[in-house]
Amino acid sequence: MSRNSILQPDFKLSFLLPKYWLTWFAVVILYSISWLPYKLQLSLGRIIGRVLFKISSSRKKIALTNLQLCFPDLPASEHLRILKTNFENTGIALLETGMGWWWPNWRVDRKVKVVGLEHIQKAQAEGNGVLLLAMHYLSVEINCRGVGHANPMVVFYRPHNNPLMEFFQFRGRGRANKYMLGKRDVRGLMKALRNREACIYLPDQDYGRNKSLFVPFFGVKDAATTTGTLIFARQKNTKTMMLIPTRNDDGSGYTIEIKPPLENFPTDNDEEDLIRINQELEKAISFKPEQYMWLHRRFKTRPNENDPSLYK
Repeated sequence: MSRNSILQPDFKLSFLLPKYWLTWFAVVILYSISWLPYKLQLSLGRIIGRVLFKISSSRKKIALTNLQLCFPDLPASEHLRILKTNFENTGIALLETGMGWWWPNWRVDRKVKVVGLEHIQKAQAEGNGVLLLAMHYLSVEINCRGVGHANPMVVFYRPHNNPLMEFFQFRGRGRANKYMLGKRDVRGLMKALRNREACIYLPDQDYGRNKSLFVPFFGVKDAATTTGTLIFARQKNTKTMMLIPTRNDDGSGYTIEIKPPLENFPTDNDEEDLIRINQELEKAISFKPEQYMWLHRRFKTRPNENDPSLYK
């Protein structure tokens, strides 16, 4: 299967209308920058991130609140250090979008190393589908391309609200992968697992009160955690593994690590299973917290609807 019959966005003449001109301008700039030397792009990204740090007061507040909630034992100076570096990495992530969407394969080969593919291969050889649990590291675009180039995957993702940007995002993310599934296509992902595909799913964000349980995540006792992970992990003949994508600190590129299958998972206890998943995510995120996407409101859904927001 190479085409998603539901989502595959086609080019529309309406994309040439004035309301999309700003998007076209951004895409052209991003495409042009993607051809620059890699380390120059890293430097430009850091500069963009420093500018964002100065002007993005609301996102800066969200990210700082998340760091304070997740790492309450760290001093304020360390929170600030991580925050500043995180914004630099956010700037780099904008340019990594262009790398992931348009780099030729030879550049991907040079910069992305995938470790642990043998775990996927072994599981599939034994007749299993593979559920790869990833997290929103900021380098997600280049790493999605990199892991797909090494071993084409089925990617479960959130379509972009801007139709023209979705046109580019779908093709960019799907360029090296088997096919893409929108976040509501639960049956599609279940079918892919039954067909022994390797599927990427990101369970680390707050997806709302529906189909979630409130379990600990870092320093937050009651964090809304999707039960979708368990729907997929409980498919017959499915192995669940962690996929950890990071940017190397020395500027050499990226390392994507695929861990061995989780043992004795899932069980018949939803709460214990989700606690375990959150603990696995905590370990992965804590490896390089400066590279994680702290800018989203991870704890926006409260246990009780009348509970005050943690972001006020």
